Amino acid sequence: MRINHNIAALNTYRQLNSASNAQSKSMEKLSSGLRINRAGDDAAGLAISEKMRGQIRGLDQASRNSQDGISMIQTAEGALNETHSILQRMRELAVQSSNDTNTTQDRKNIQDEITQLGDEIQRIGDQTEFNTKKLLNGDADGATTSTTQVLTNNMNASNADGTTLDSLVDKDGNNLGLANGDVVTATWSINGSQKSSTFTVSDITSDSLSSITDTLSAVAGGGVASVATTAGAMVVTAANAGTSGQVNGLSFEVKSSAGVRKEAASNALSNFSTTTTAENDHADGSSNFQIGANTGQTLNLSIKDMRADTLGVRNLQVGTESQSATAIKVIDEATQKVSAERSKLGSVQNRLEHTINNLNTSSENLTAAESRIRDVDMAKEMMNQTKNSILSQAAQAMLAQANQQPQGVLQLLR
Repeated sequence: MRINHNIAALNTYRQLNSASNAQSKSMEKLSSGLRINRAGDDAAGLAISEKMRGQIRGLDQASRNSQDGISMIQTAEGALNETHSILQRMRELAVQSSNDTNTTQDRKNIQDEITQLGDEIQRIGDQTEFNTKKLLNGDADGATTSTTQVLTNNMNASNADGTTLDSLVDKDGNNLGLANGDVVTATWSINGSQKSSTFTVSDITSDSLSSITDTLSAVAGGGVASVATTAGAMVVTAANAGTSGQVNGLSFEVKSSAGVRKEAASNALSNFSTTTTAENDHADGSSNFQIGANTGQTLNLSIKDMRADTLGVRNLQVGTESQSATAIKVIDEATQKVSAERSKLGSVQNRLEHTINNLNTSSENLTAAESRIRDVDMAKEMMNQTKNSILSQAAQAMLAQANQQPQGVLQLLR
């Protein structure tokens, strides 16, 4: 009889160690909740899940970034909402001042409020900020080079430089009804200072009236560098570059020799729009919102200068009926600029809200994928732990039995 009890004990001991190690790993997974606690558990799975974790945290931070961006936009938009309210009040006062029931003192009182309101729009633009970042003073605008404003009134291609005023037609081909003896008054504002020029339609040569070029020449000077007509369009260029030189509220009023306003002619000659916007020269101060987990996933937002100086509503004059009429048009132009900027801010805010929803969805789905790789299946692992526990206990019992085998050899020695 060979003495092989050591072999049986060693085999049982090896099985016991294997079951104990397996049970220990199962307990580790159950206690941590992770299937992969170290690289040795699943080297490839660890690398993949860590990459996913980086993306998940990046997506979550991008969502918070987008929410911060919305907060900044709401700050700017809230300030512009107040600017809008002030502009509406200024327009109301300008309309009031246009009425000749007002005395000189009445208009002075109106002027005082207009001036204060313009100063408040300037203050809002200078001081509105988010996290110390200025929003409405032009610092948050994109990079621009200094440009000179150009205004264009597109009338009718049949109008040329030499077209006499009694032959002028609007863009629909209707004659403007200008006649000899009509008085034309041009008014405009530059940097809050109102300009005006008046001329009477008169004979230049026999049976001929002043031409369209002569009409434009009436506004030359006073901050206007050049005037021209091209294919019927009346073109006015500011004398100085930048927002301080822009022409605001340019309009023509035509009255007959009897003092009756000619609406069709006045409206047609005053139908100017900006074709080249006046810009100041400054570096890029726009904001890039990091709205993705990776490099380059950004959204750019620029906010234009919304101060009273740039809008042309600081120090507006309403002391006379003519000044009030010009002020109304200047305020209308300023209101349109503020509306356009608020519309842009609102559209970007809506975009960021959709971005947040998309980021949250992506993060949720990527988290689920990462969990399938990294997290333990609790039910399955509990089953494994129970199995390994039973095997460990059985191995311990068998090891005890194996250790009893030498007693059989001792019986042979008796």
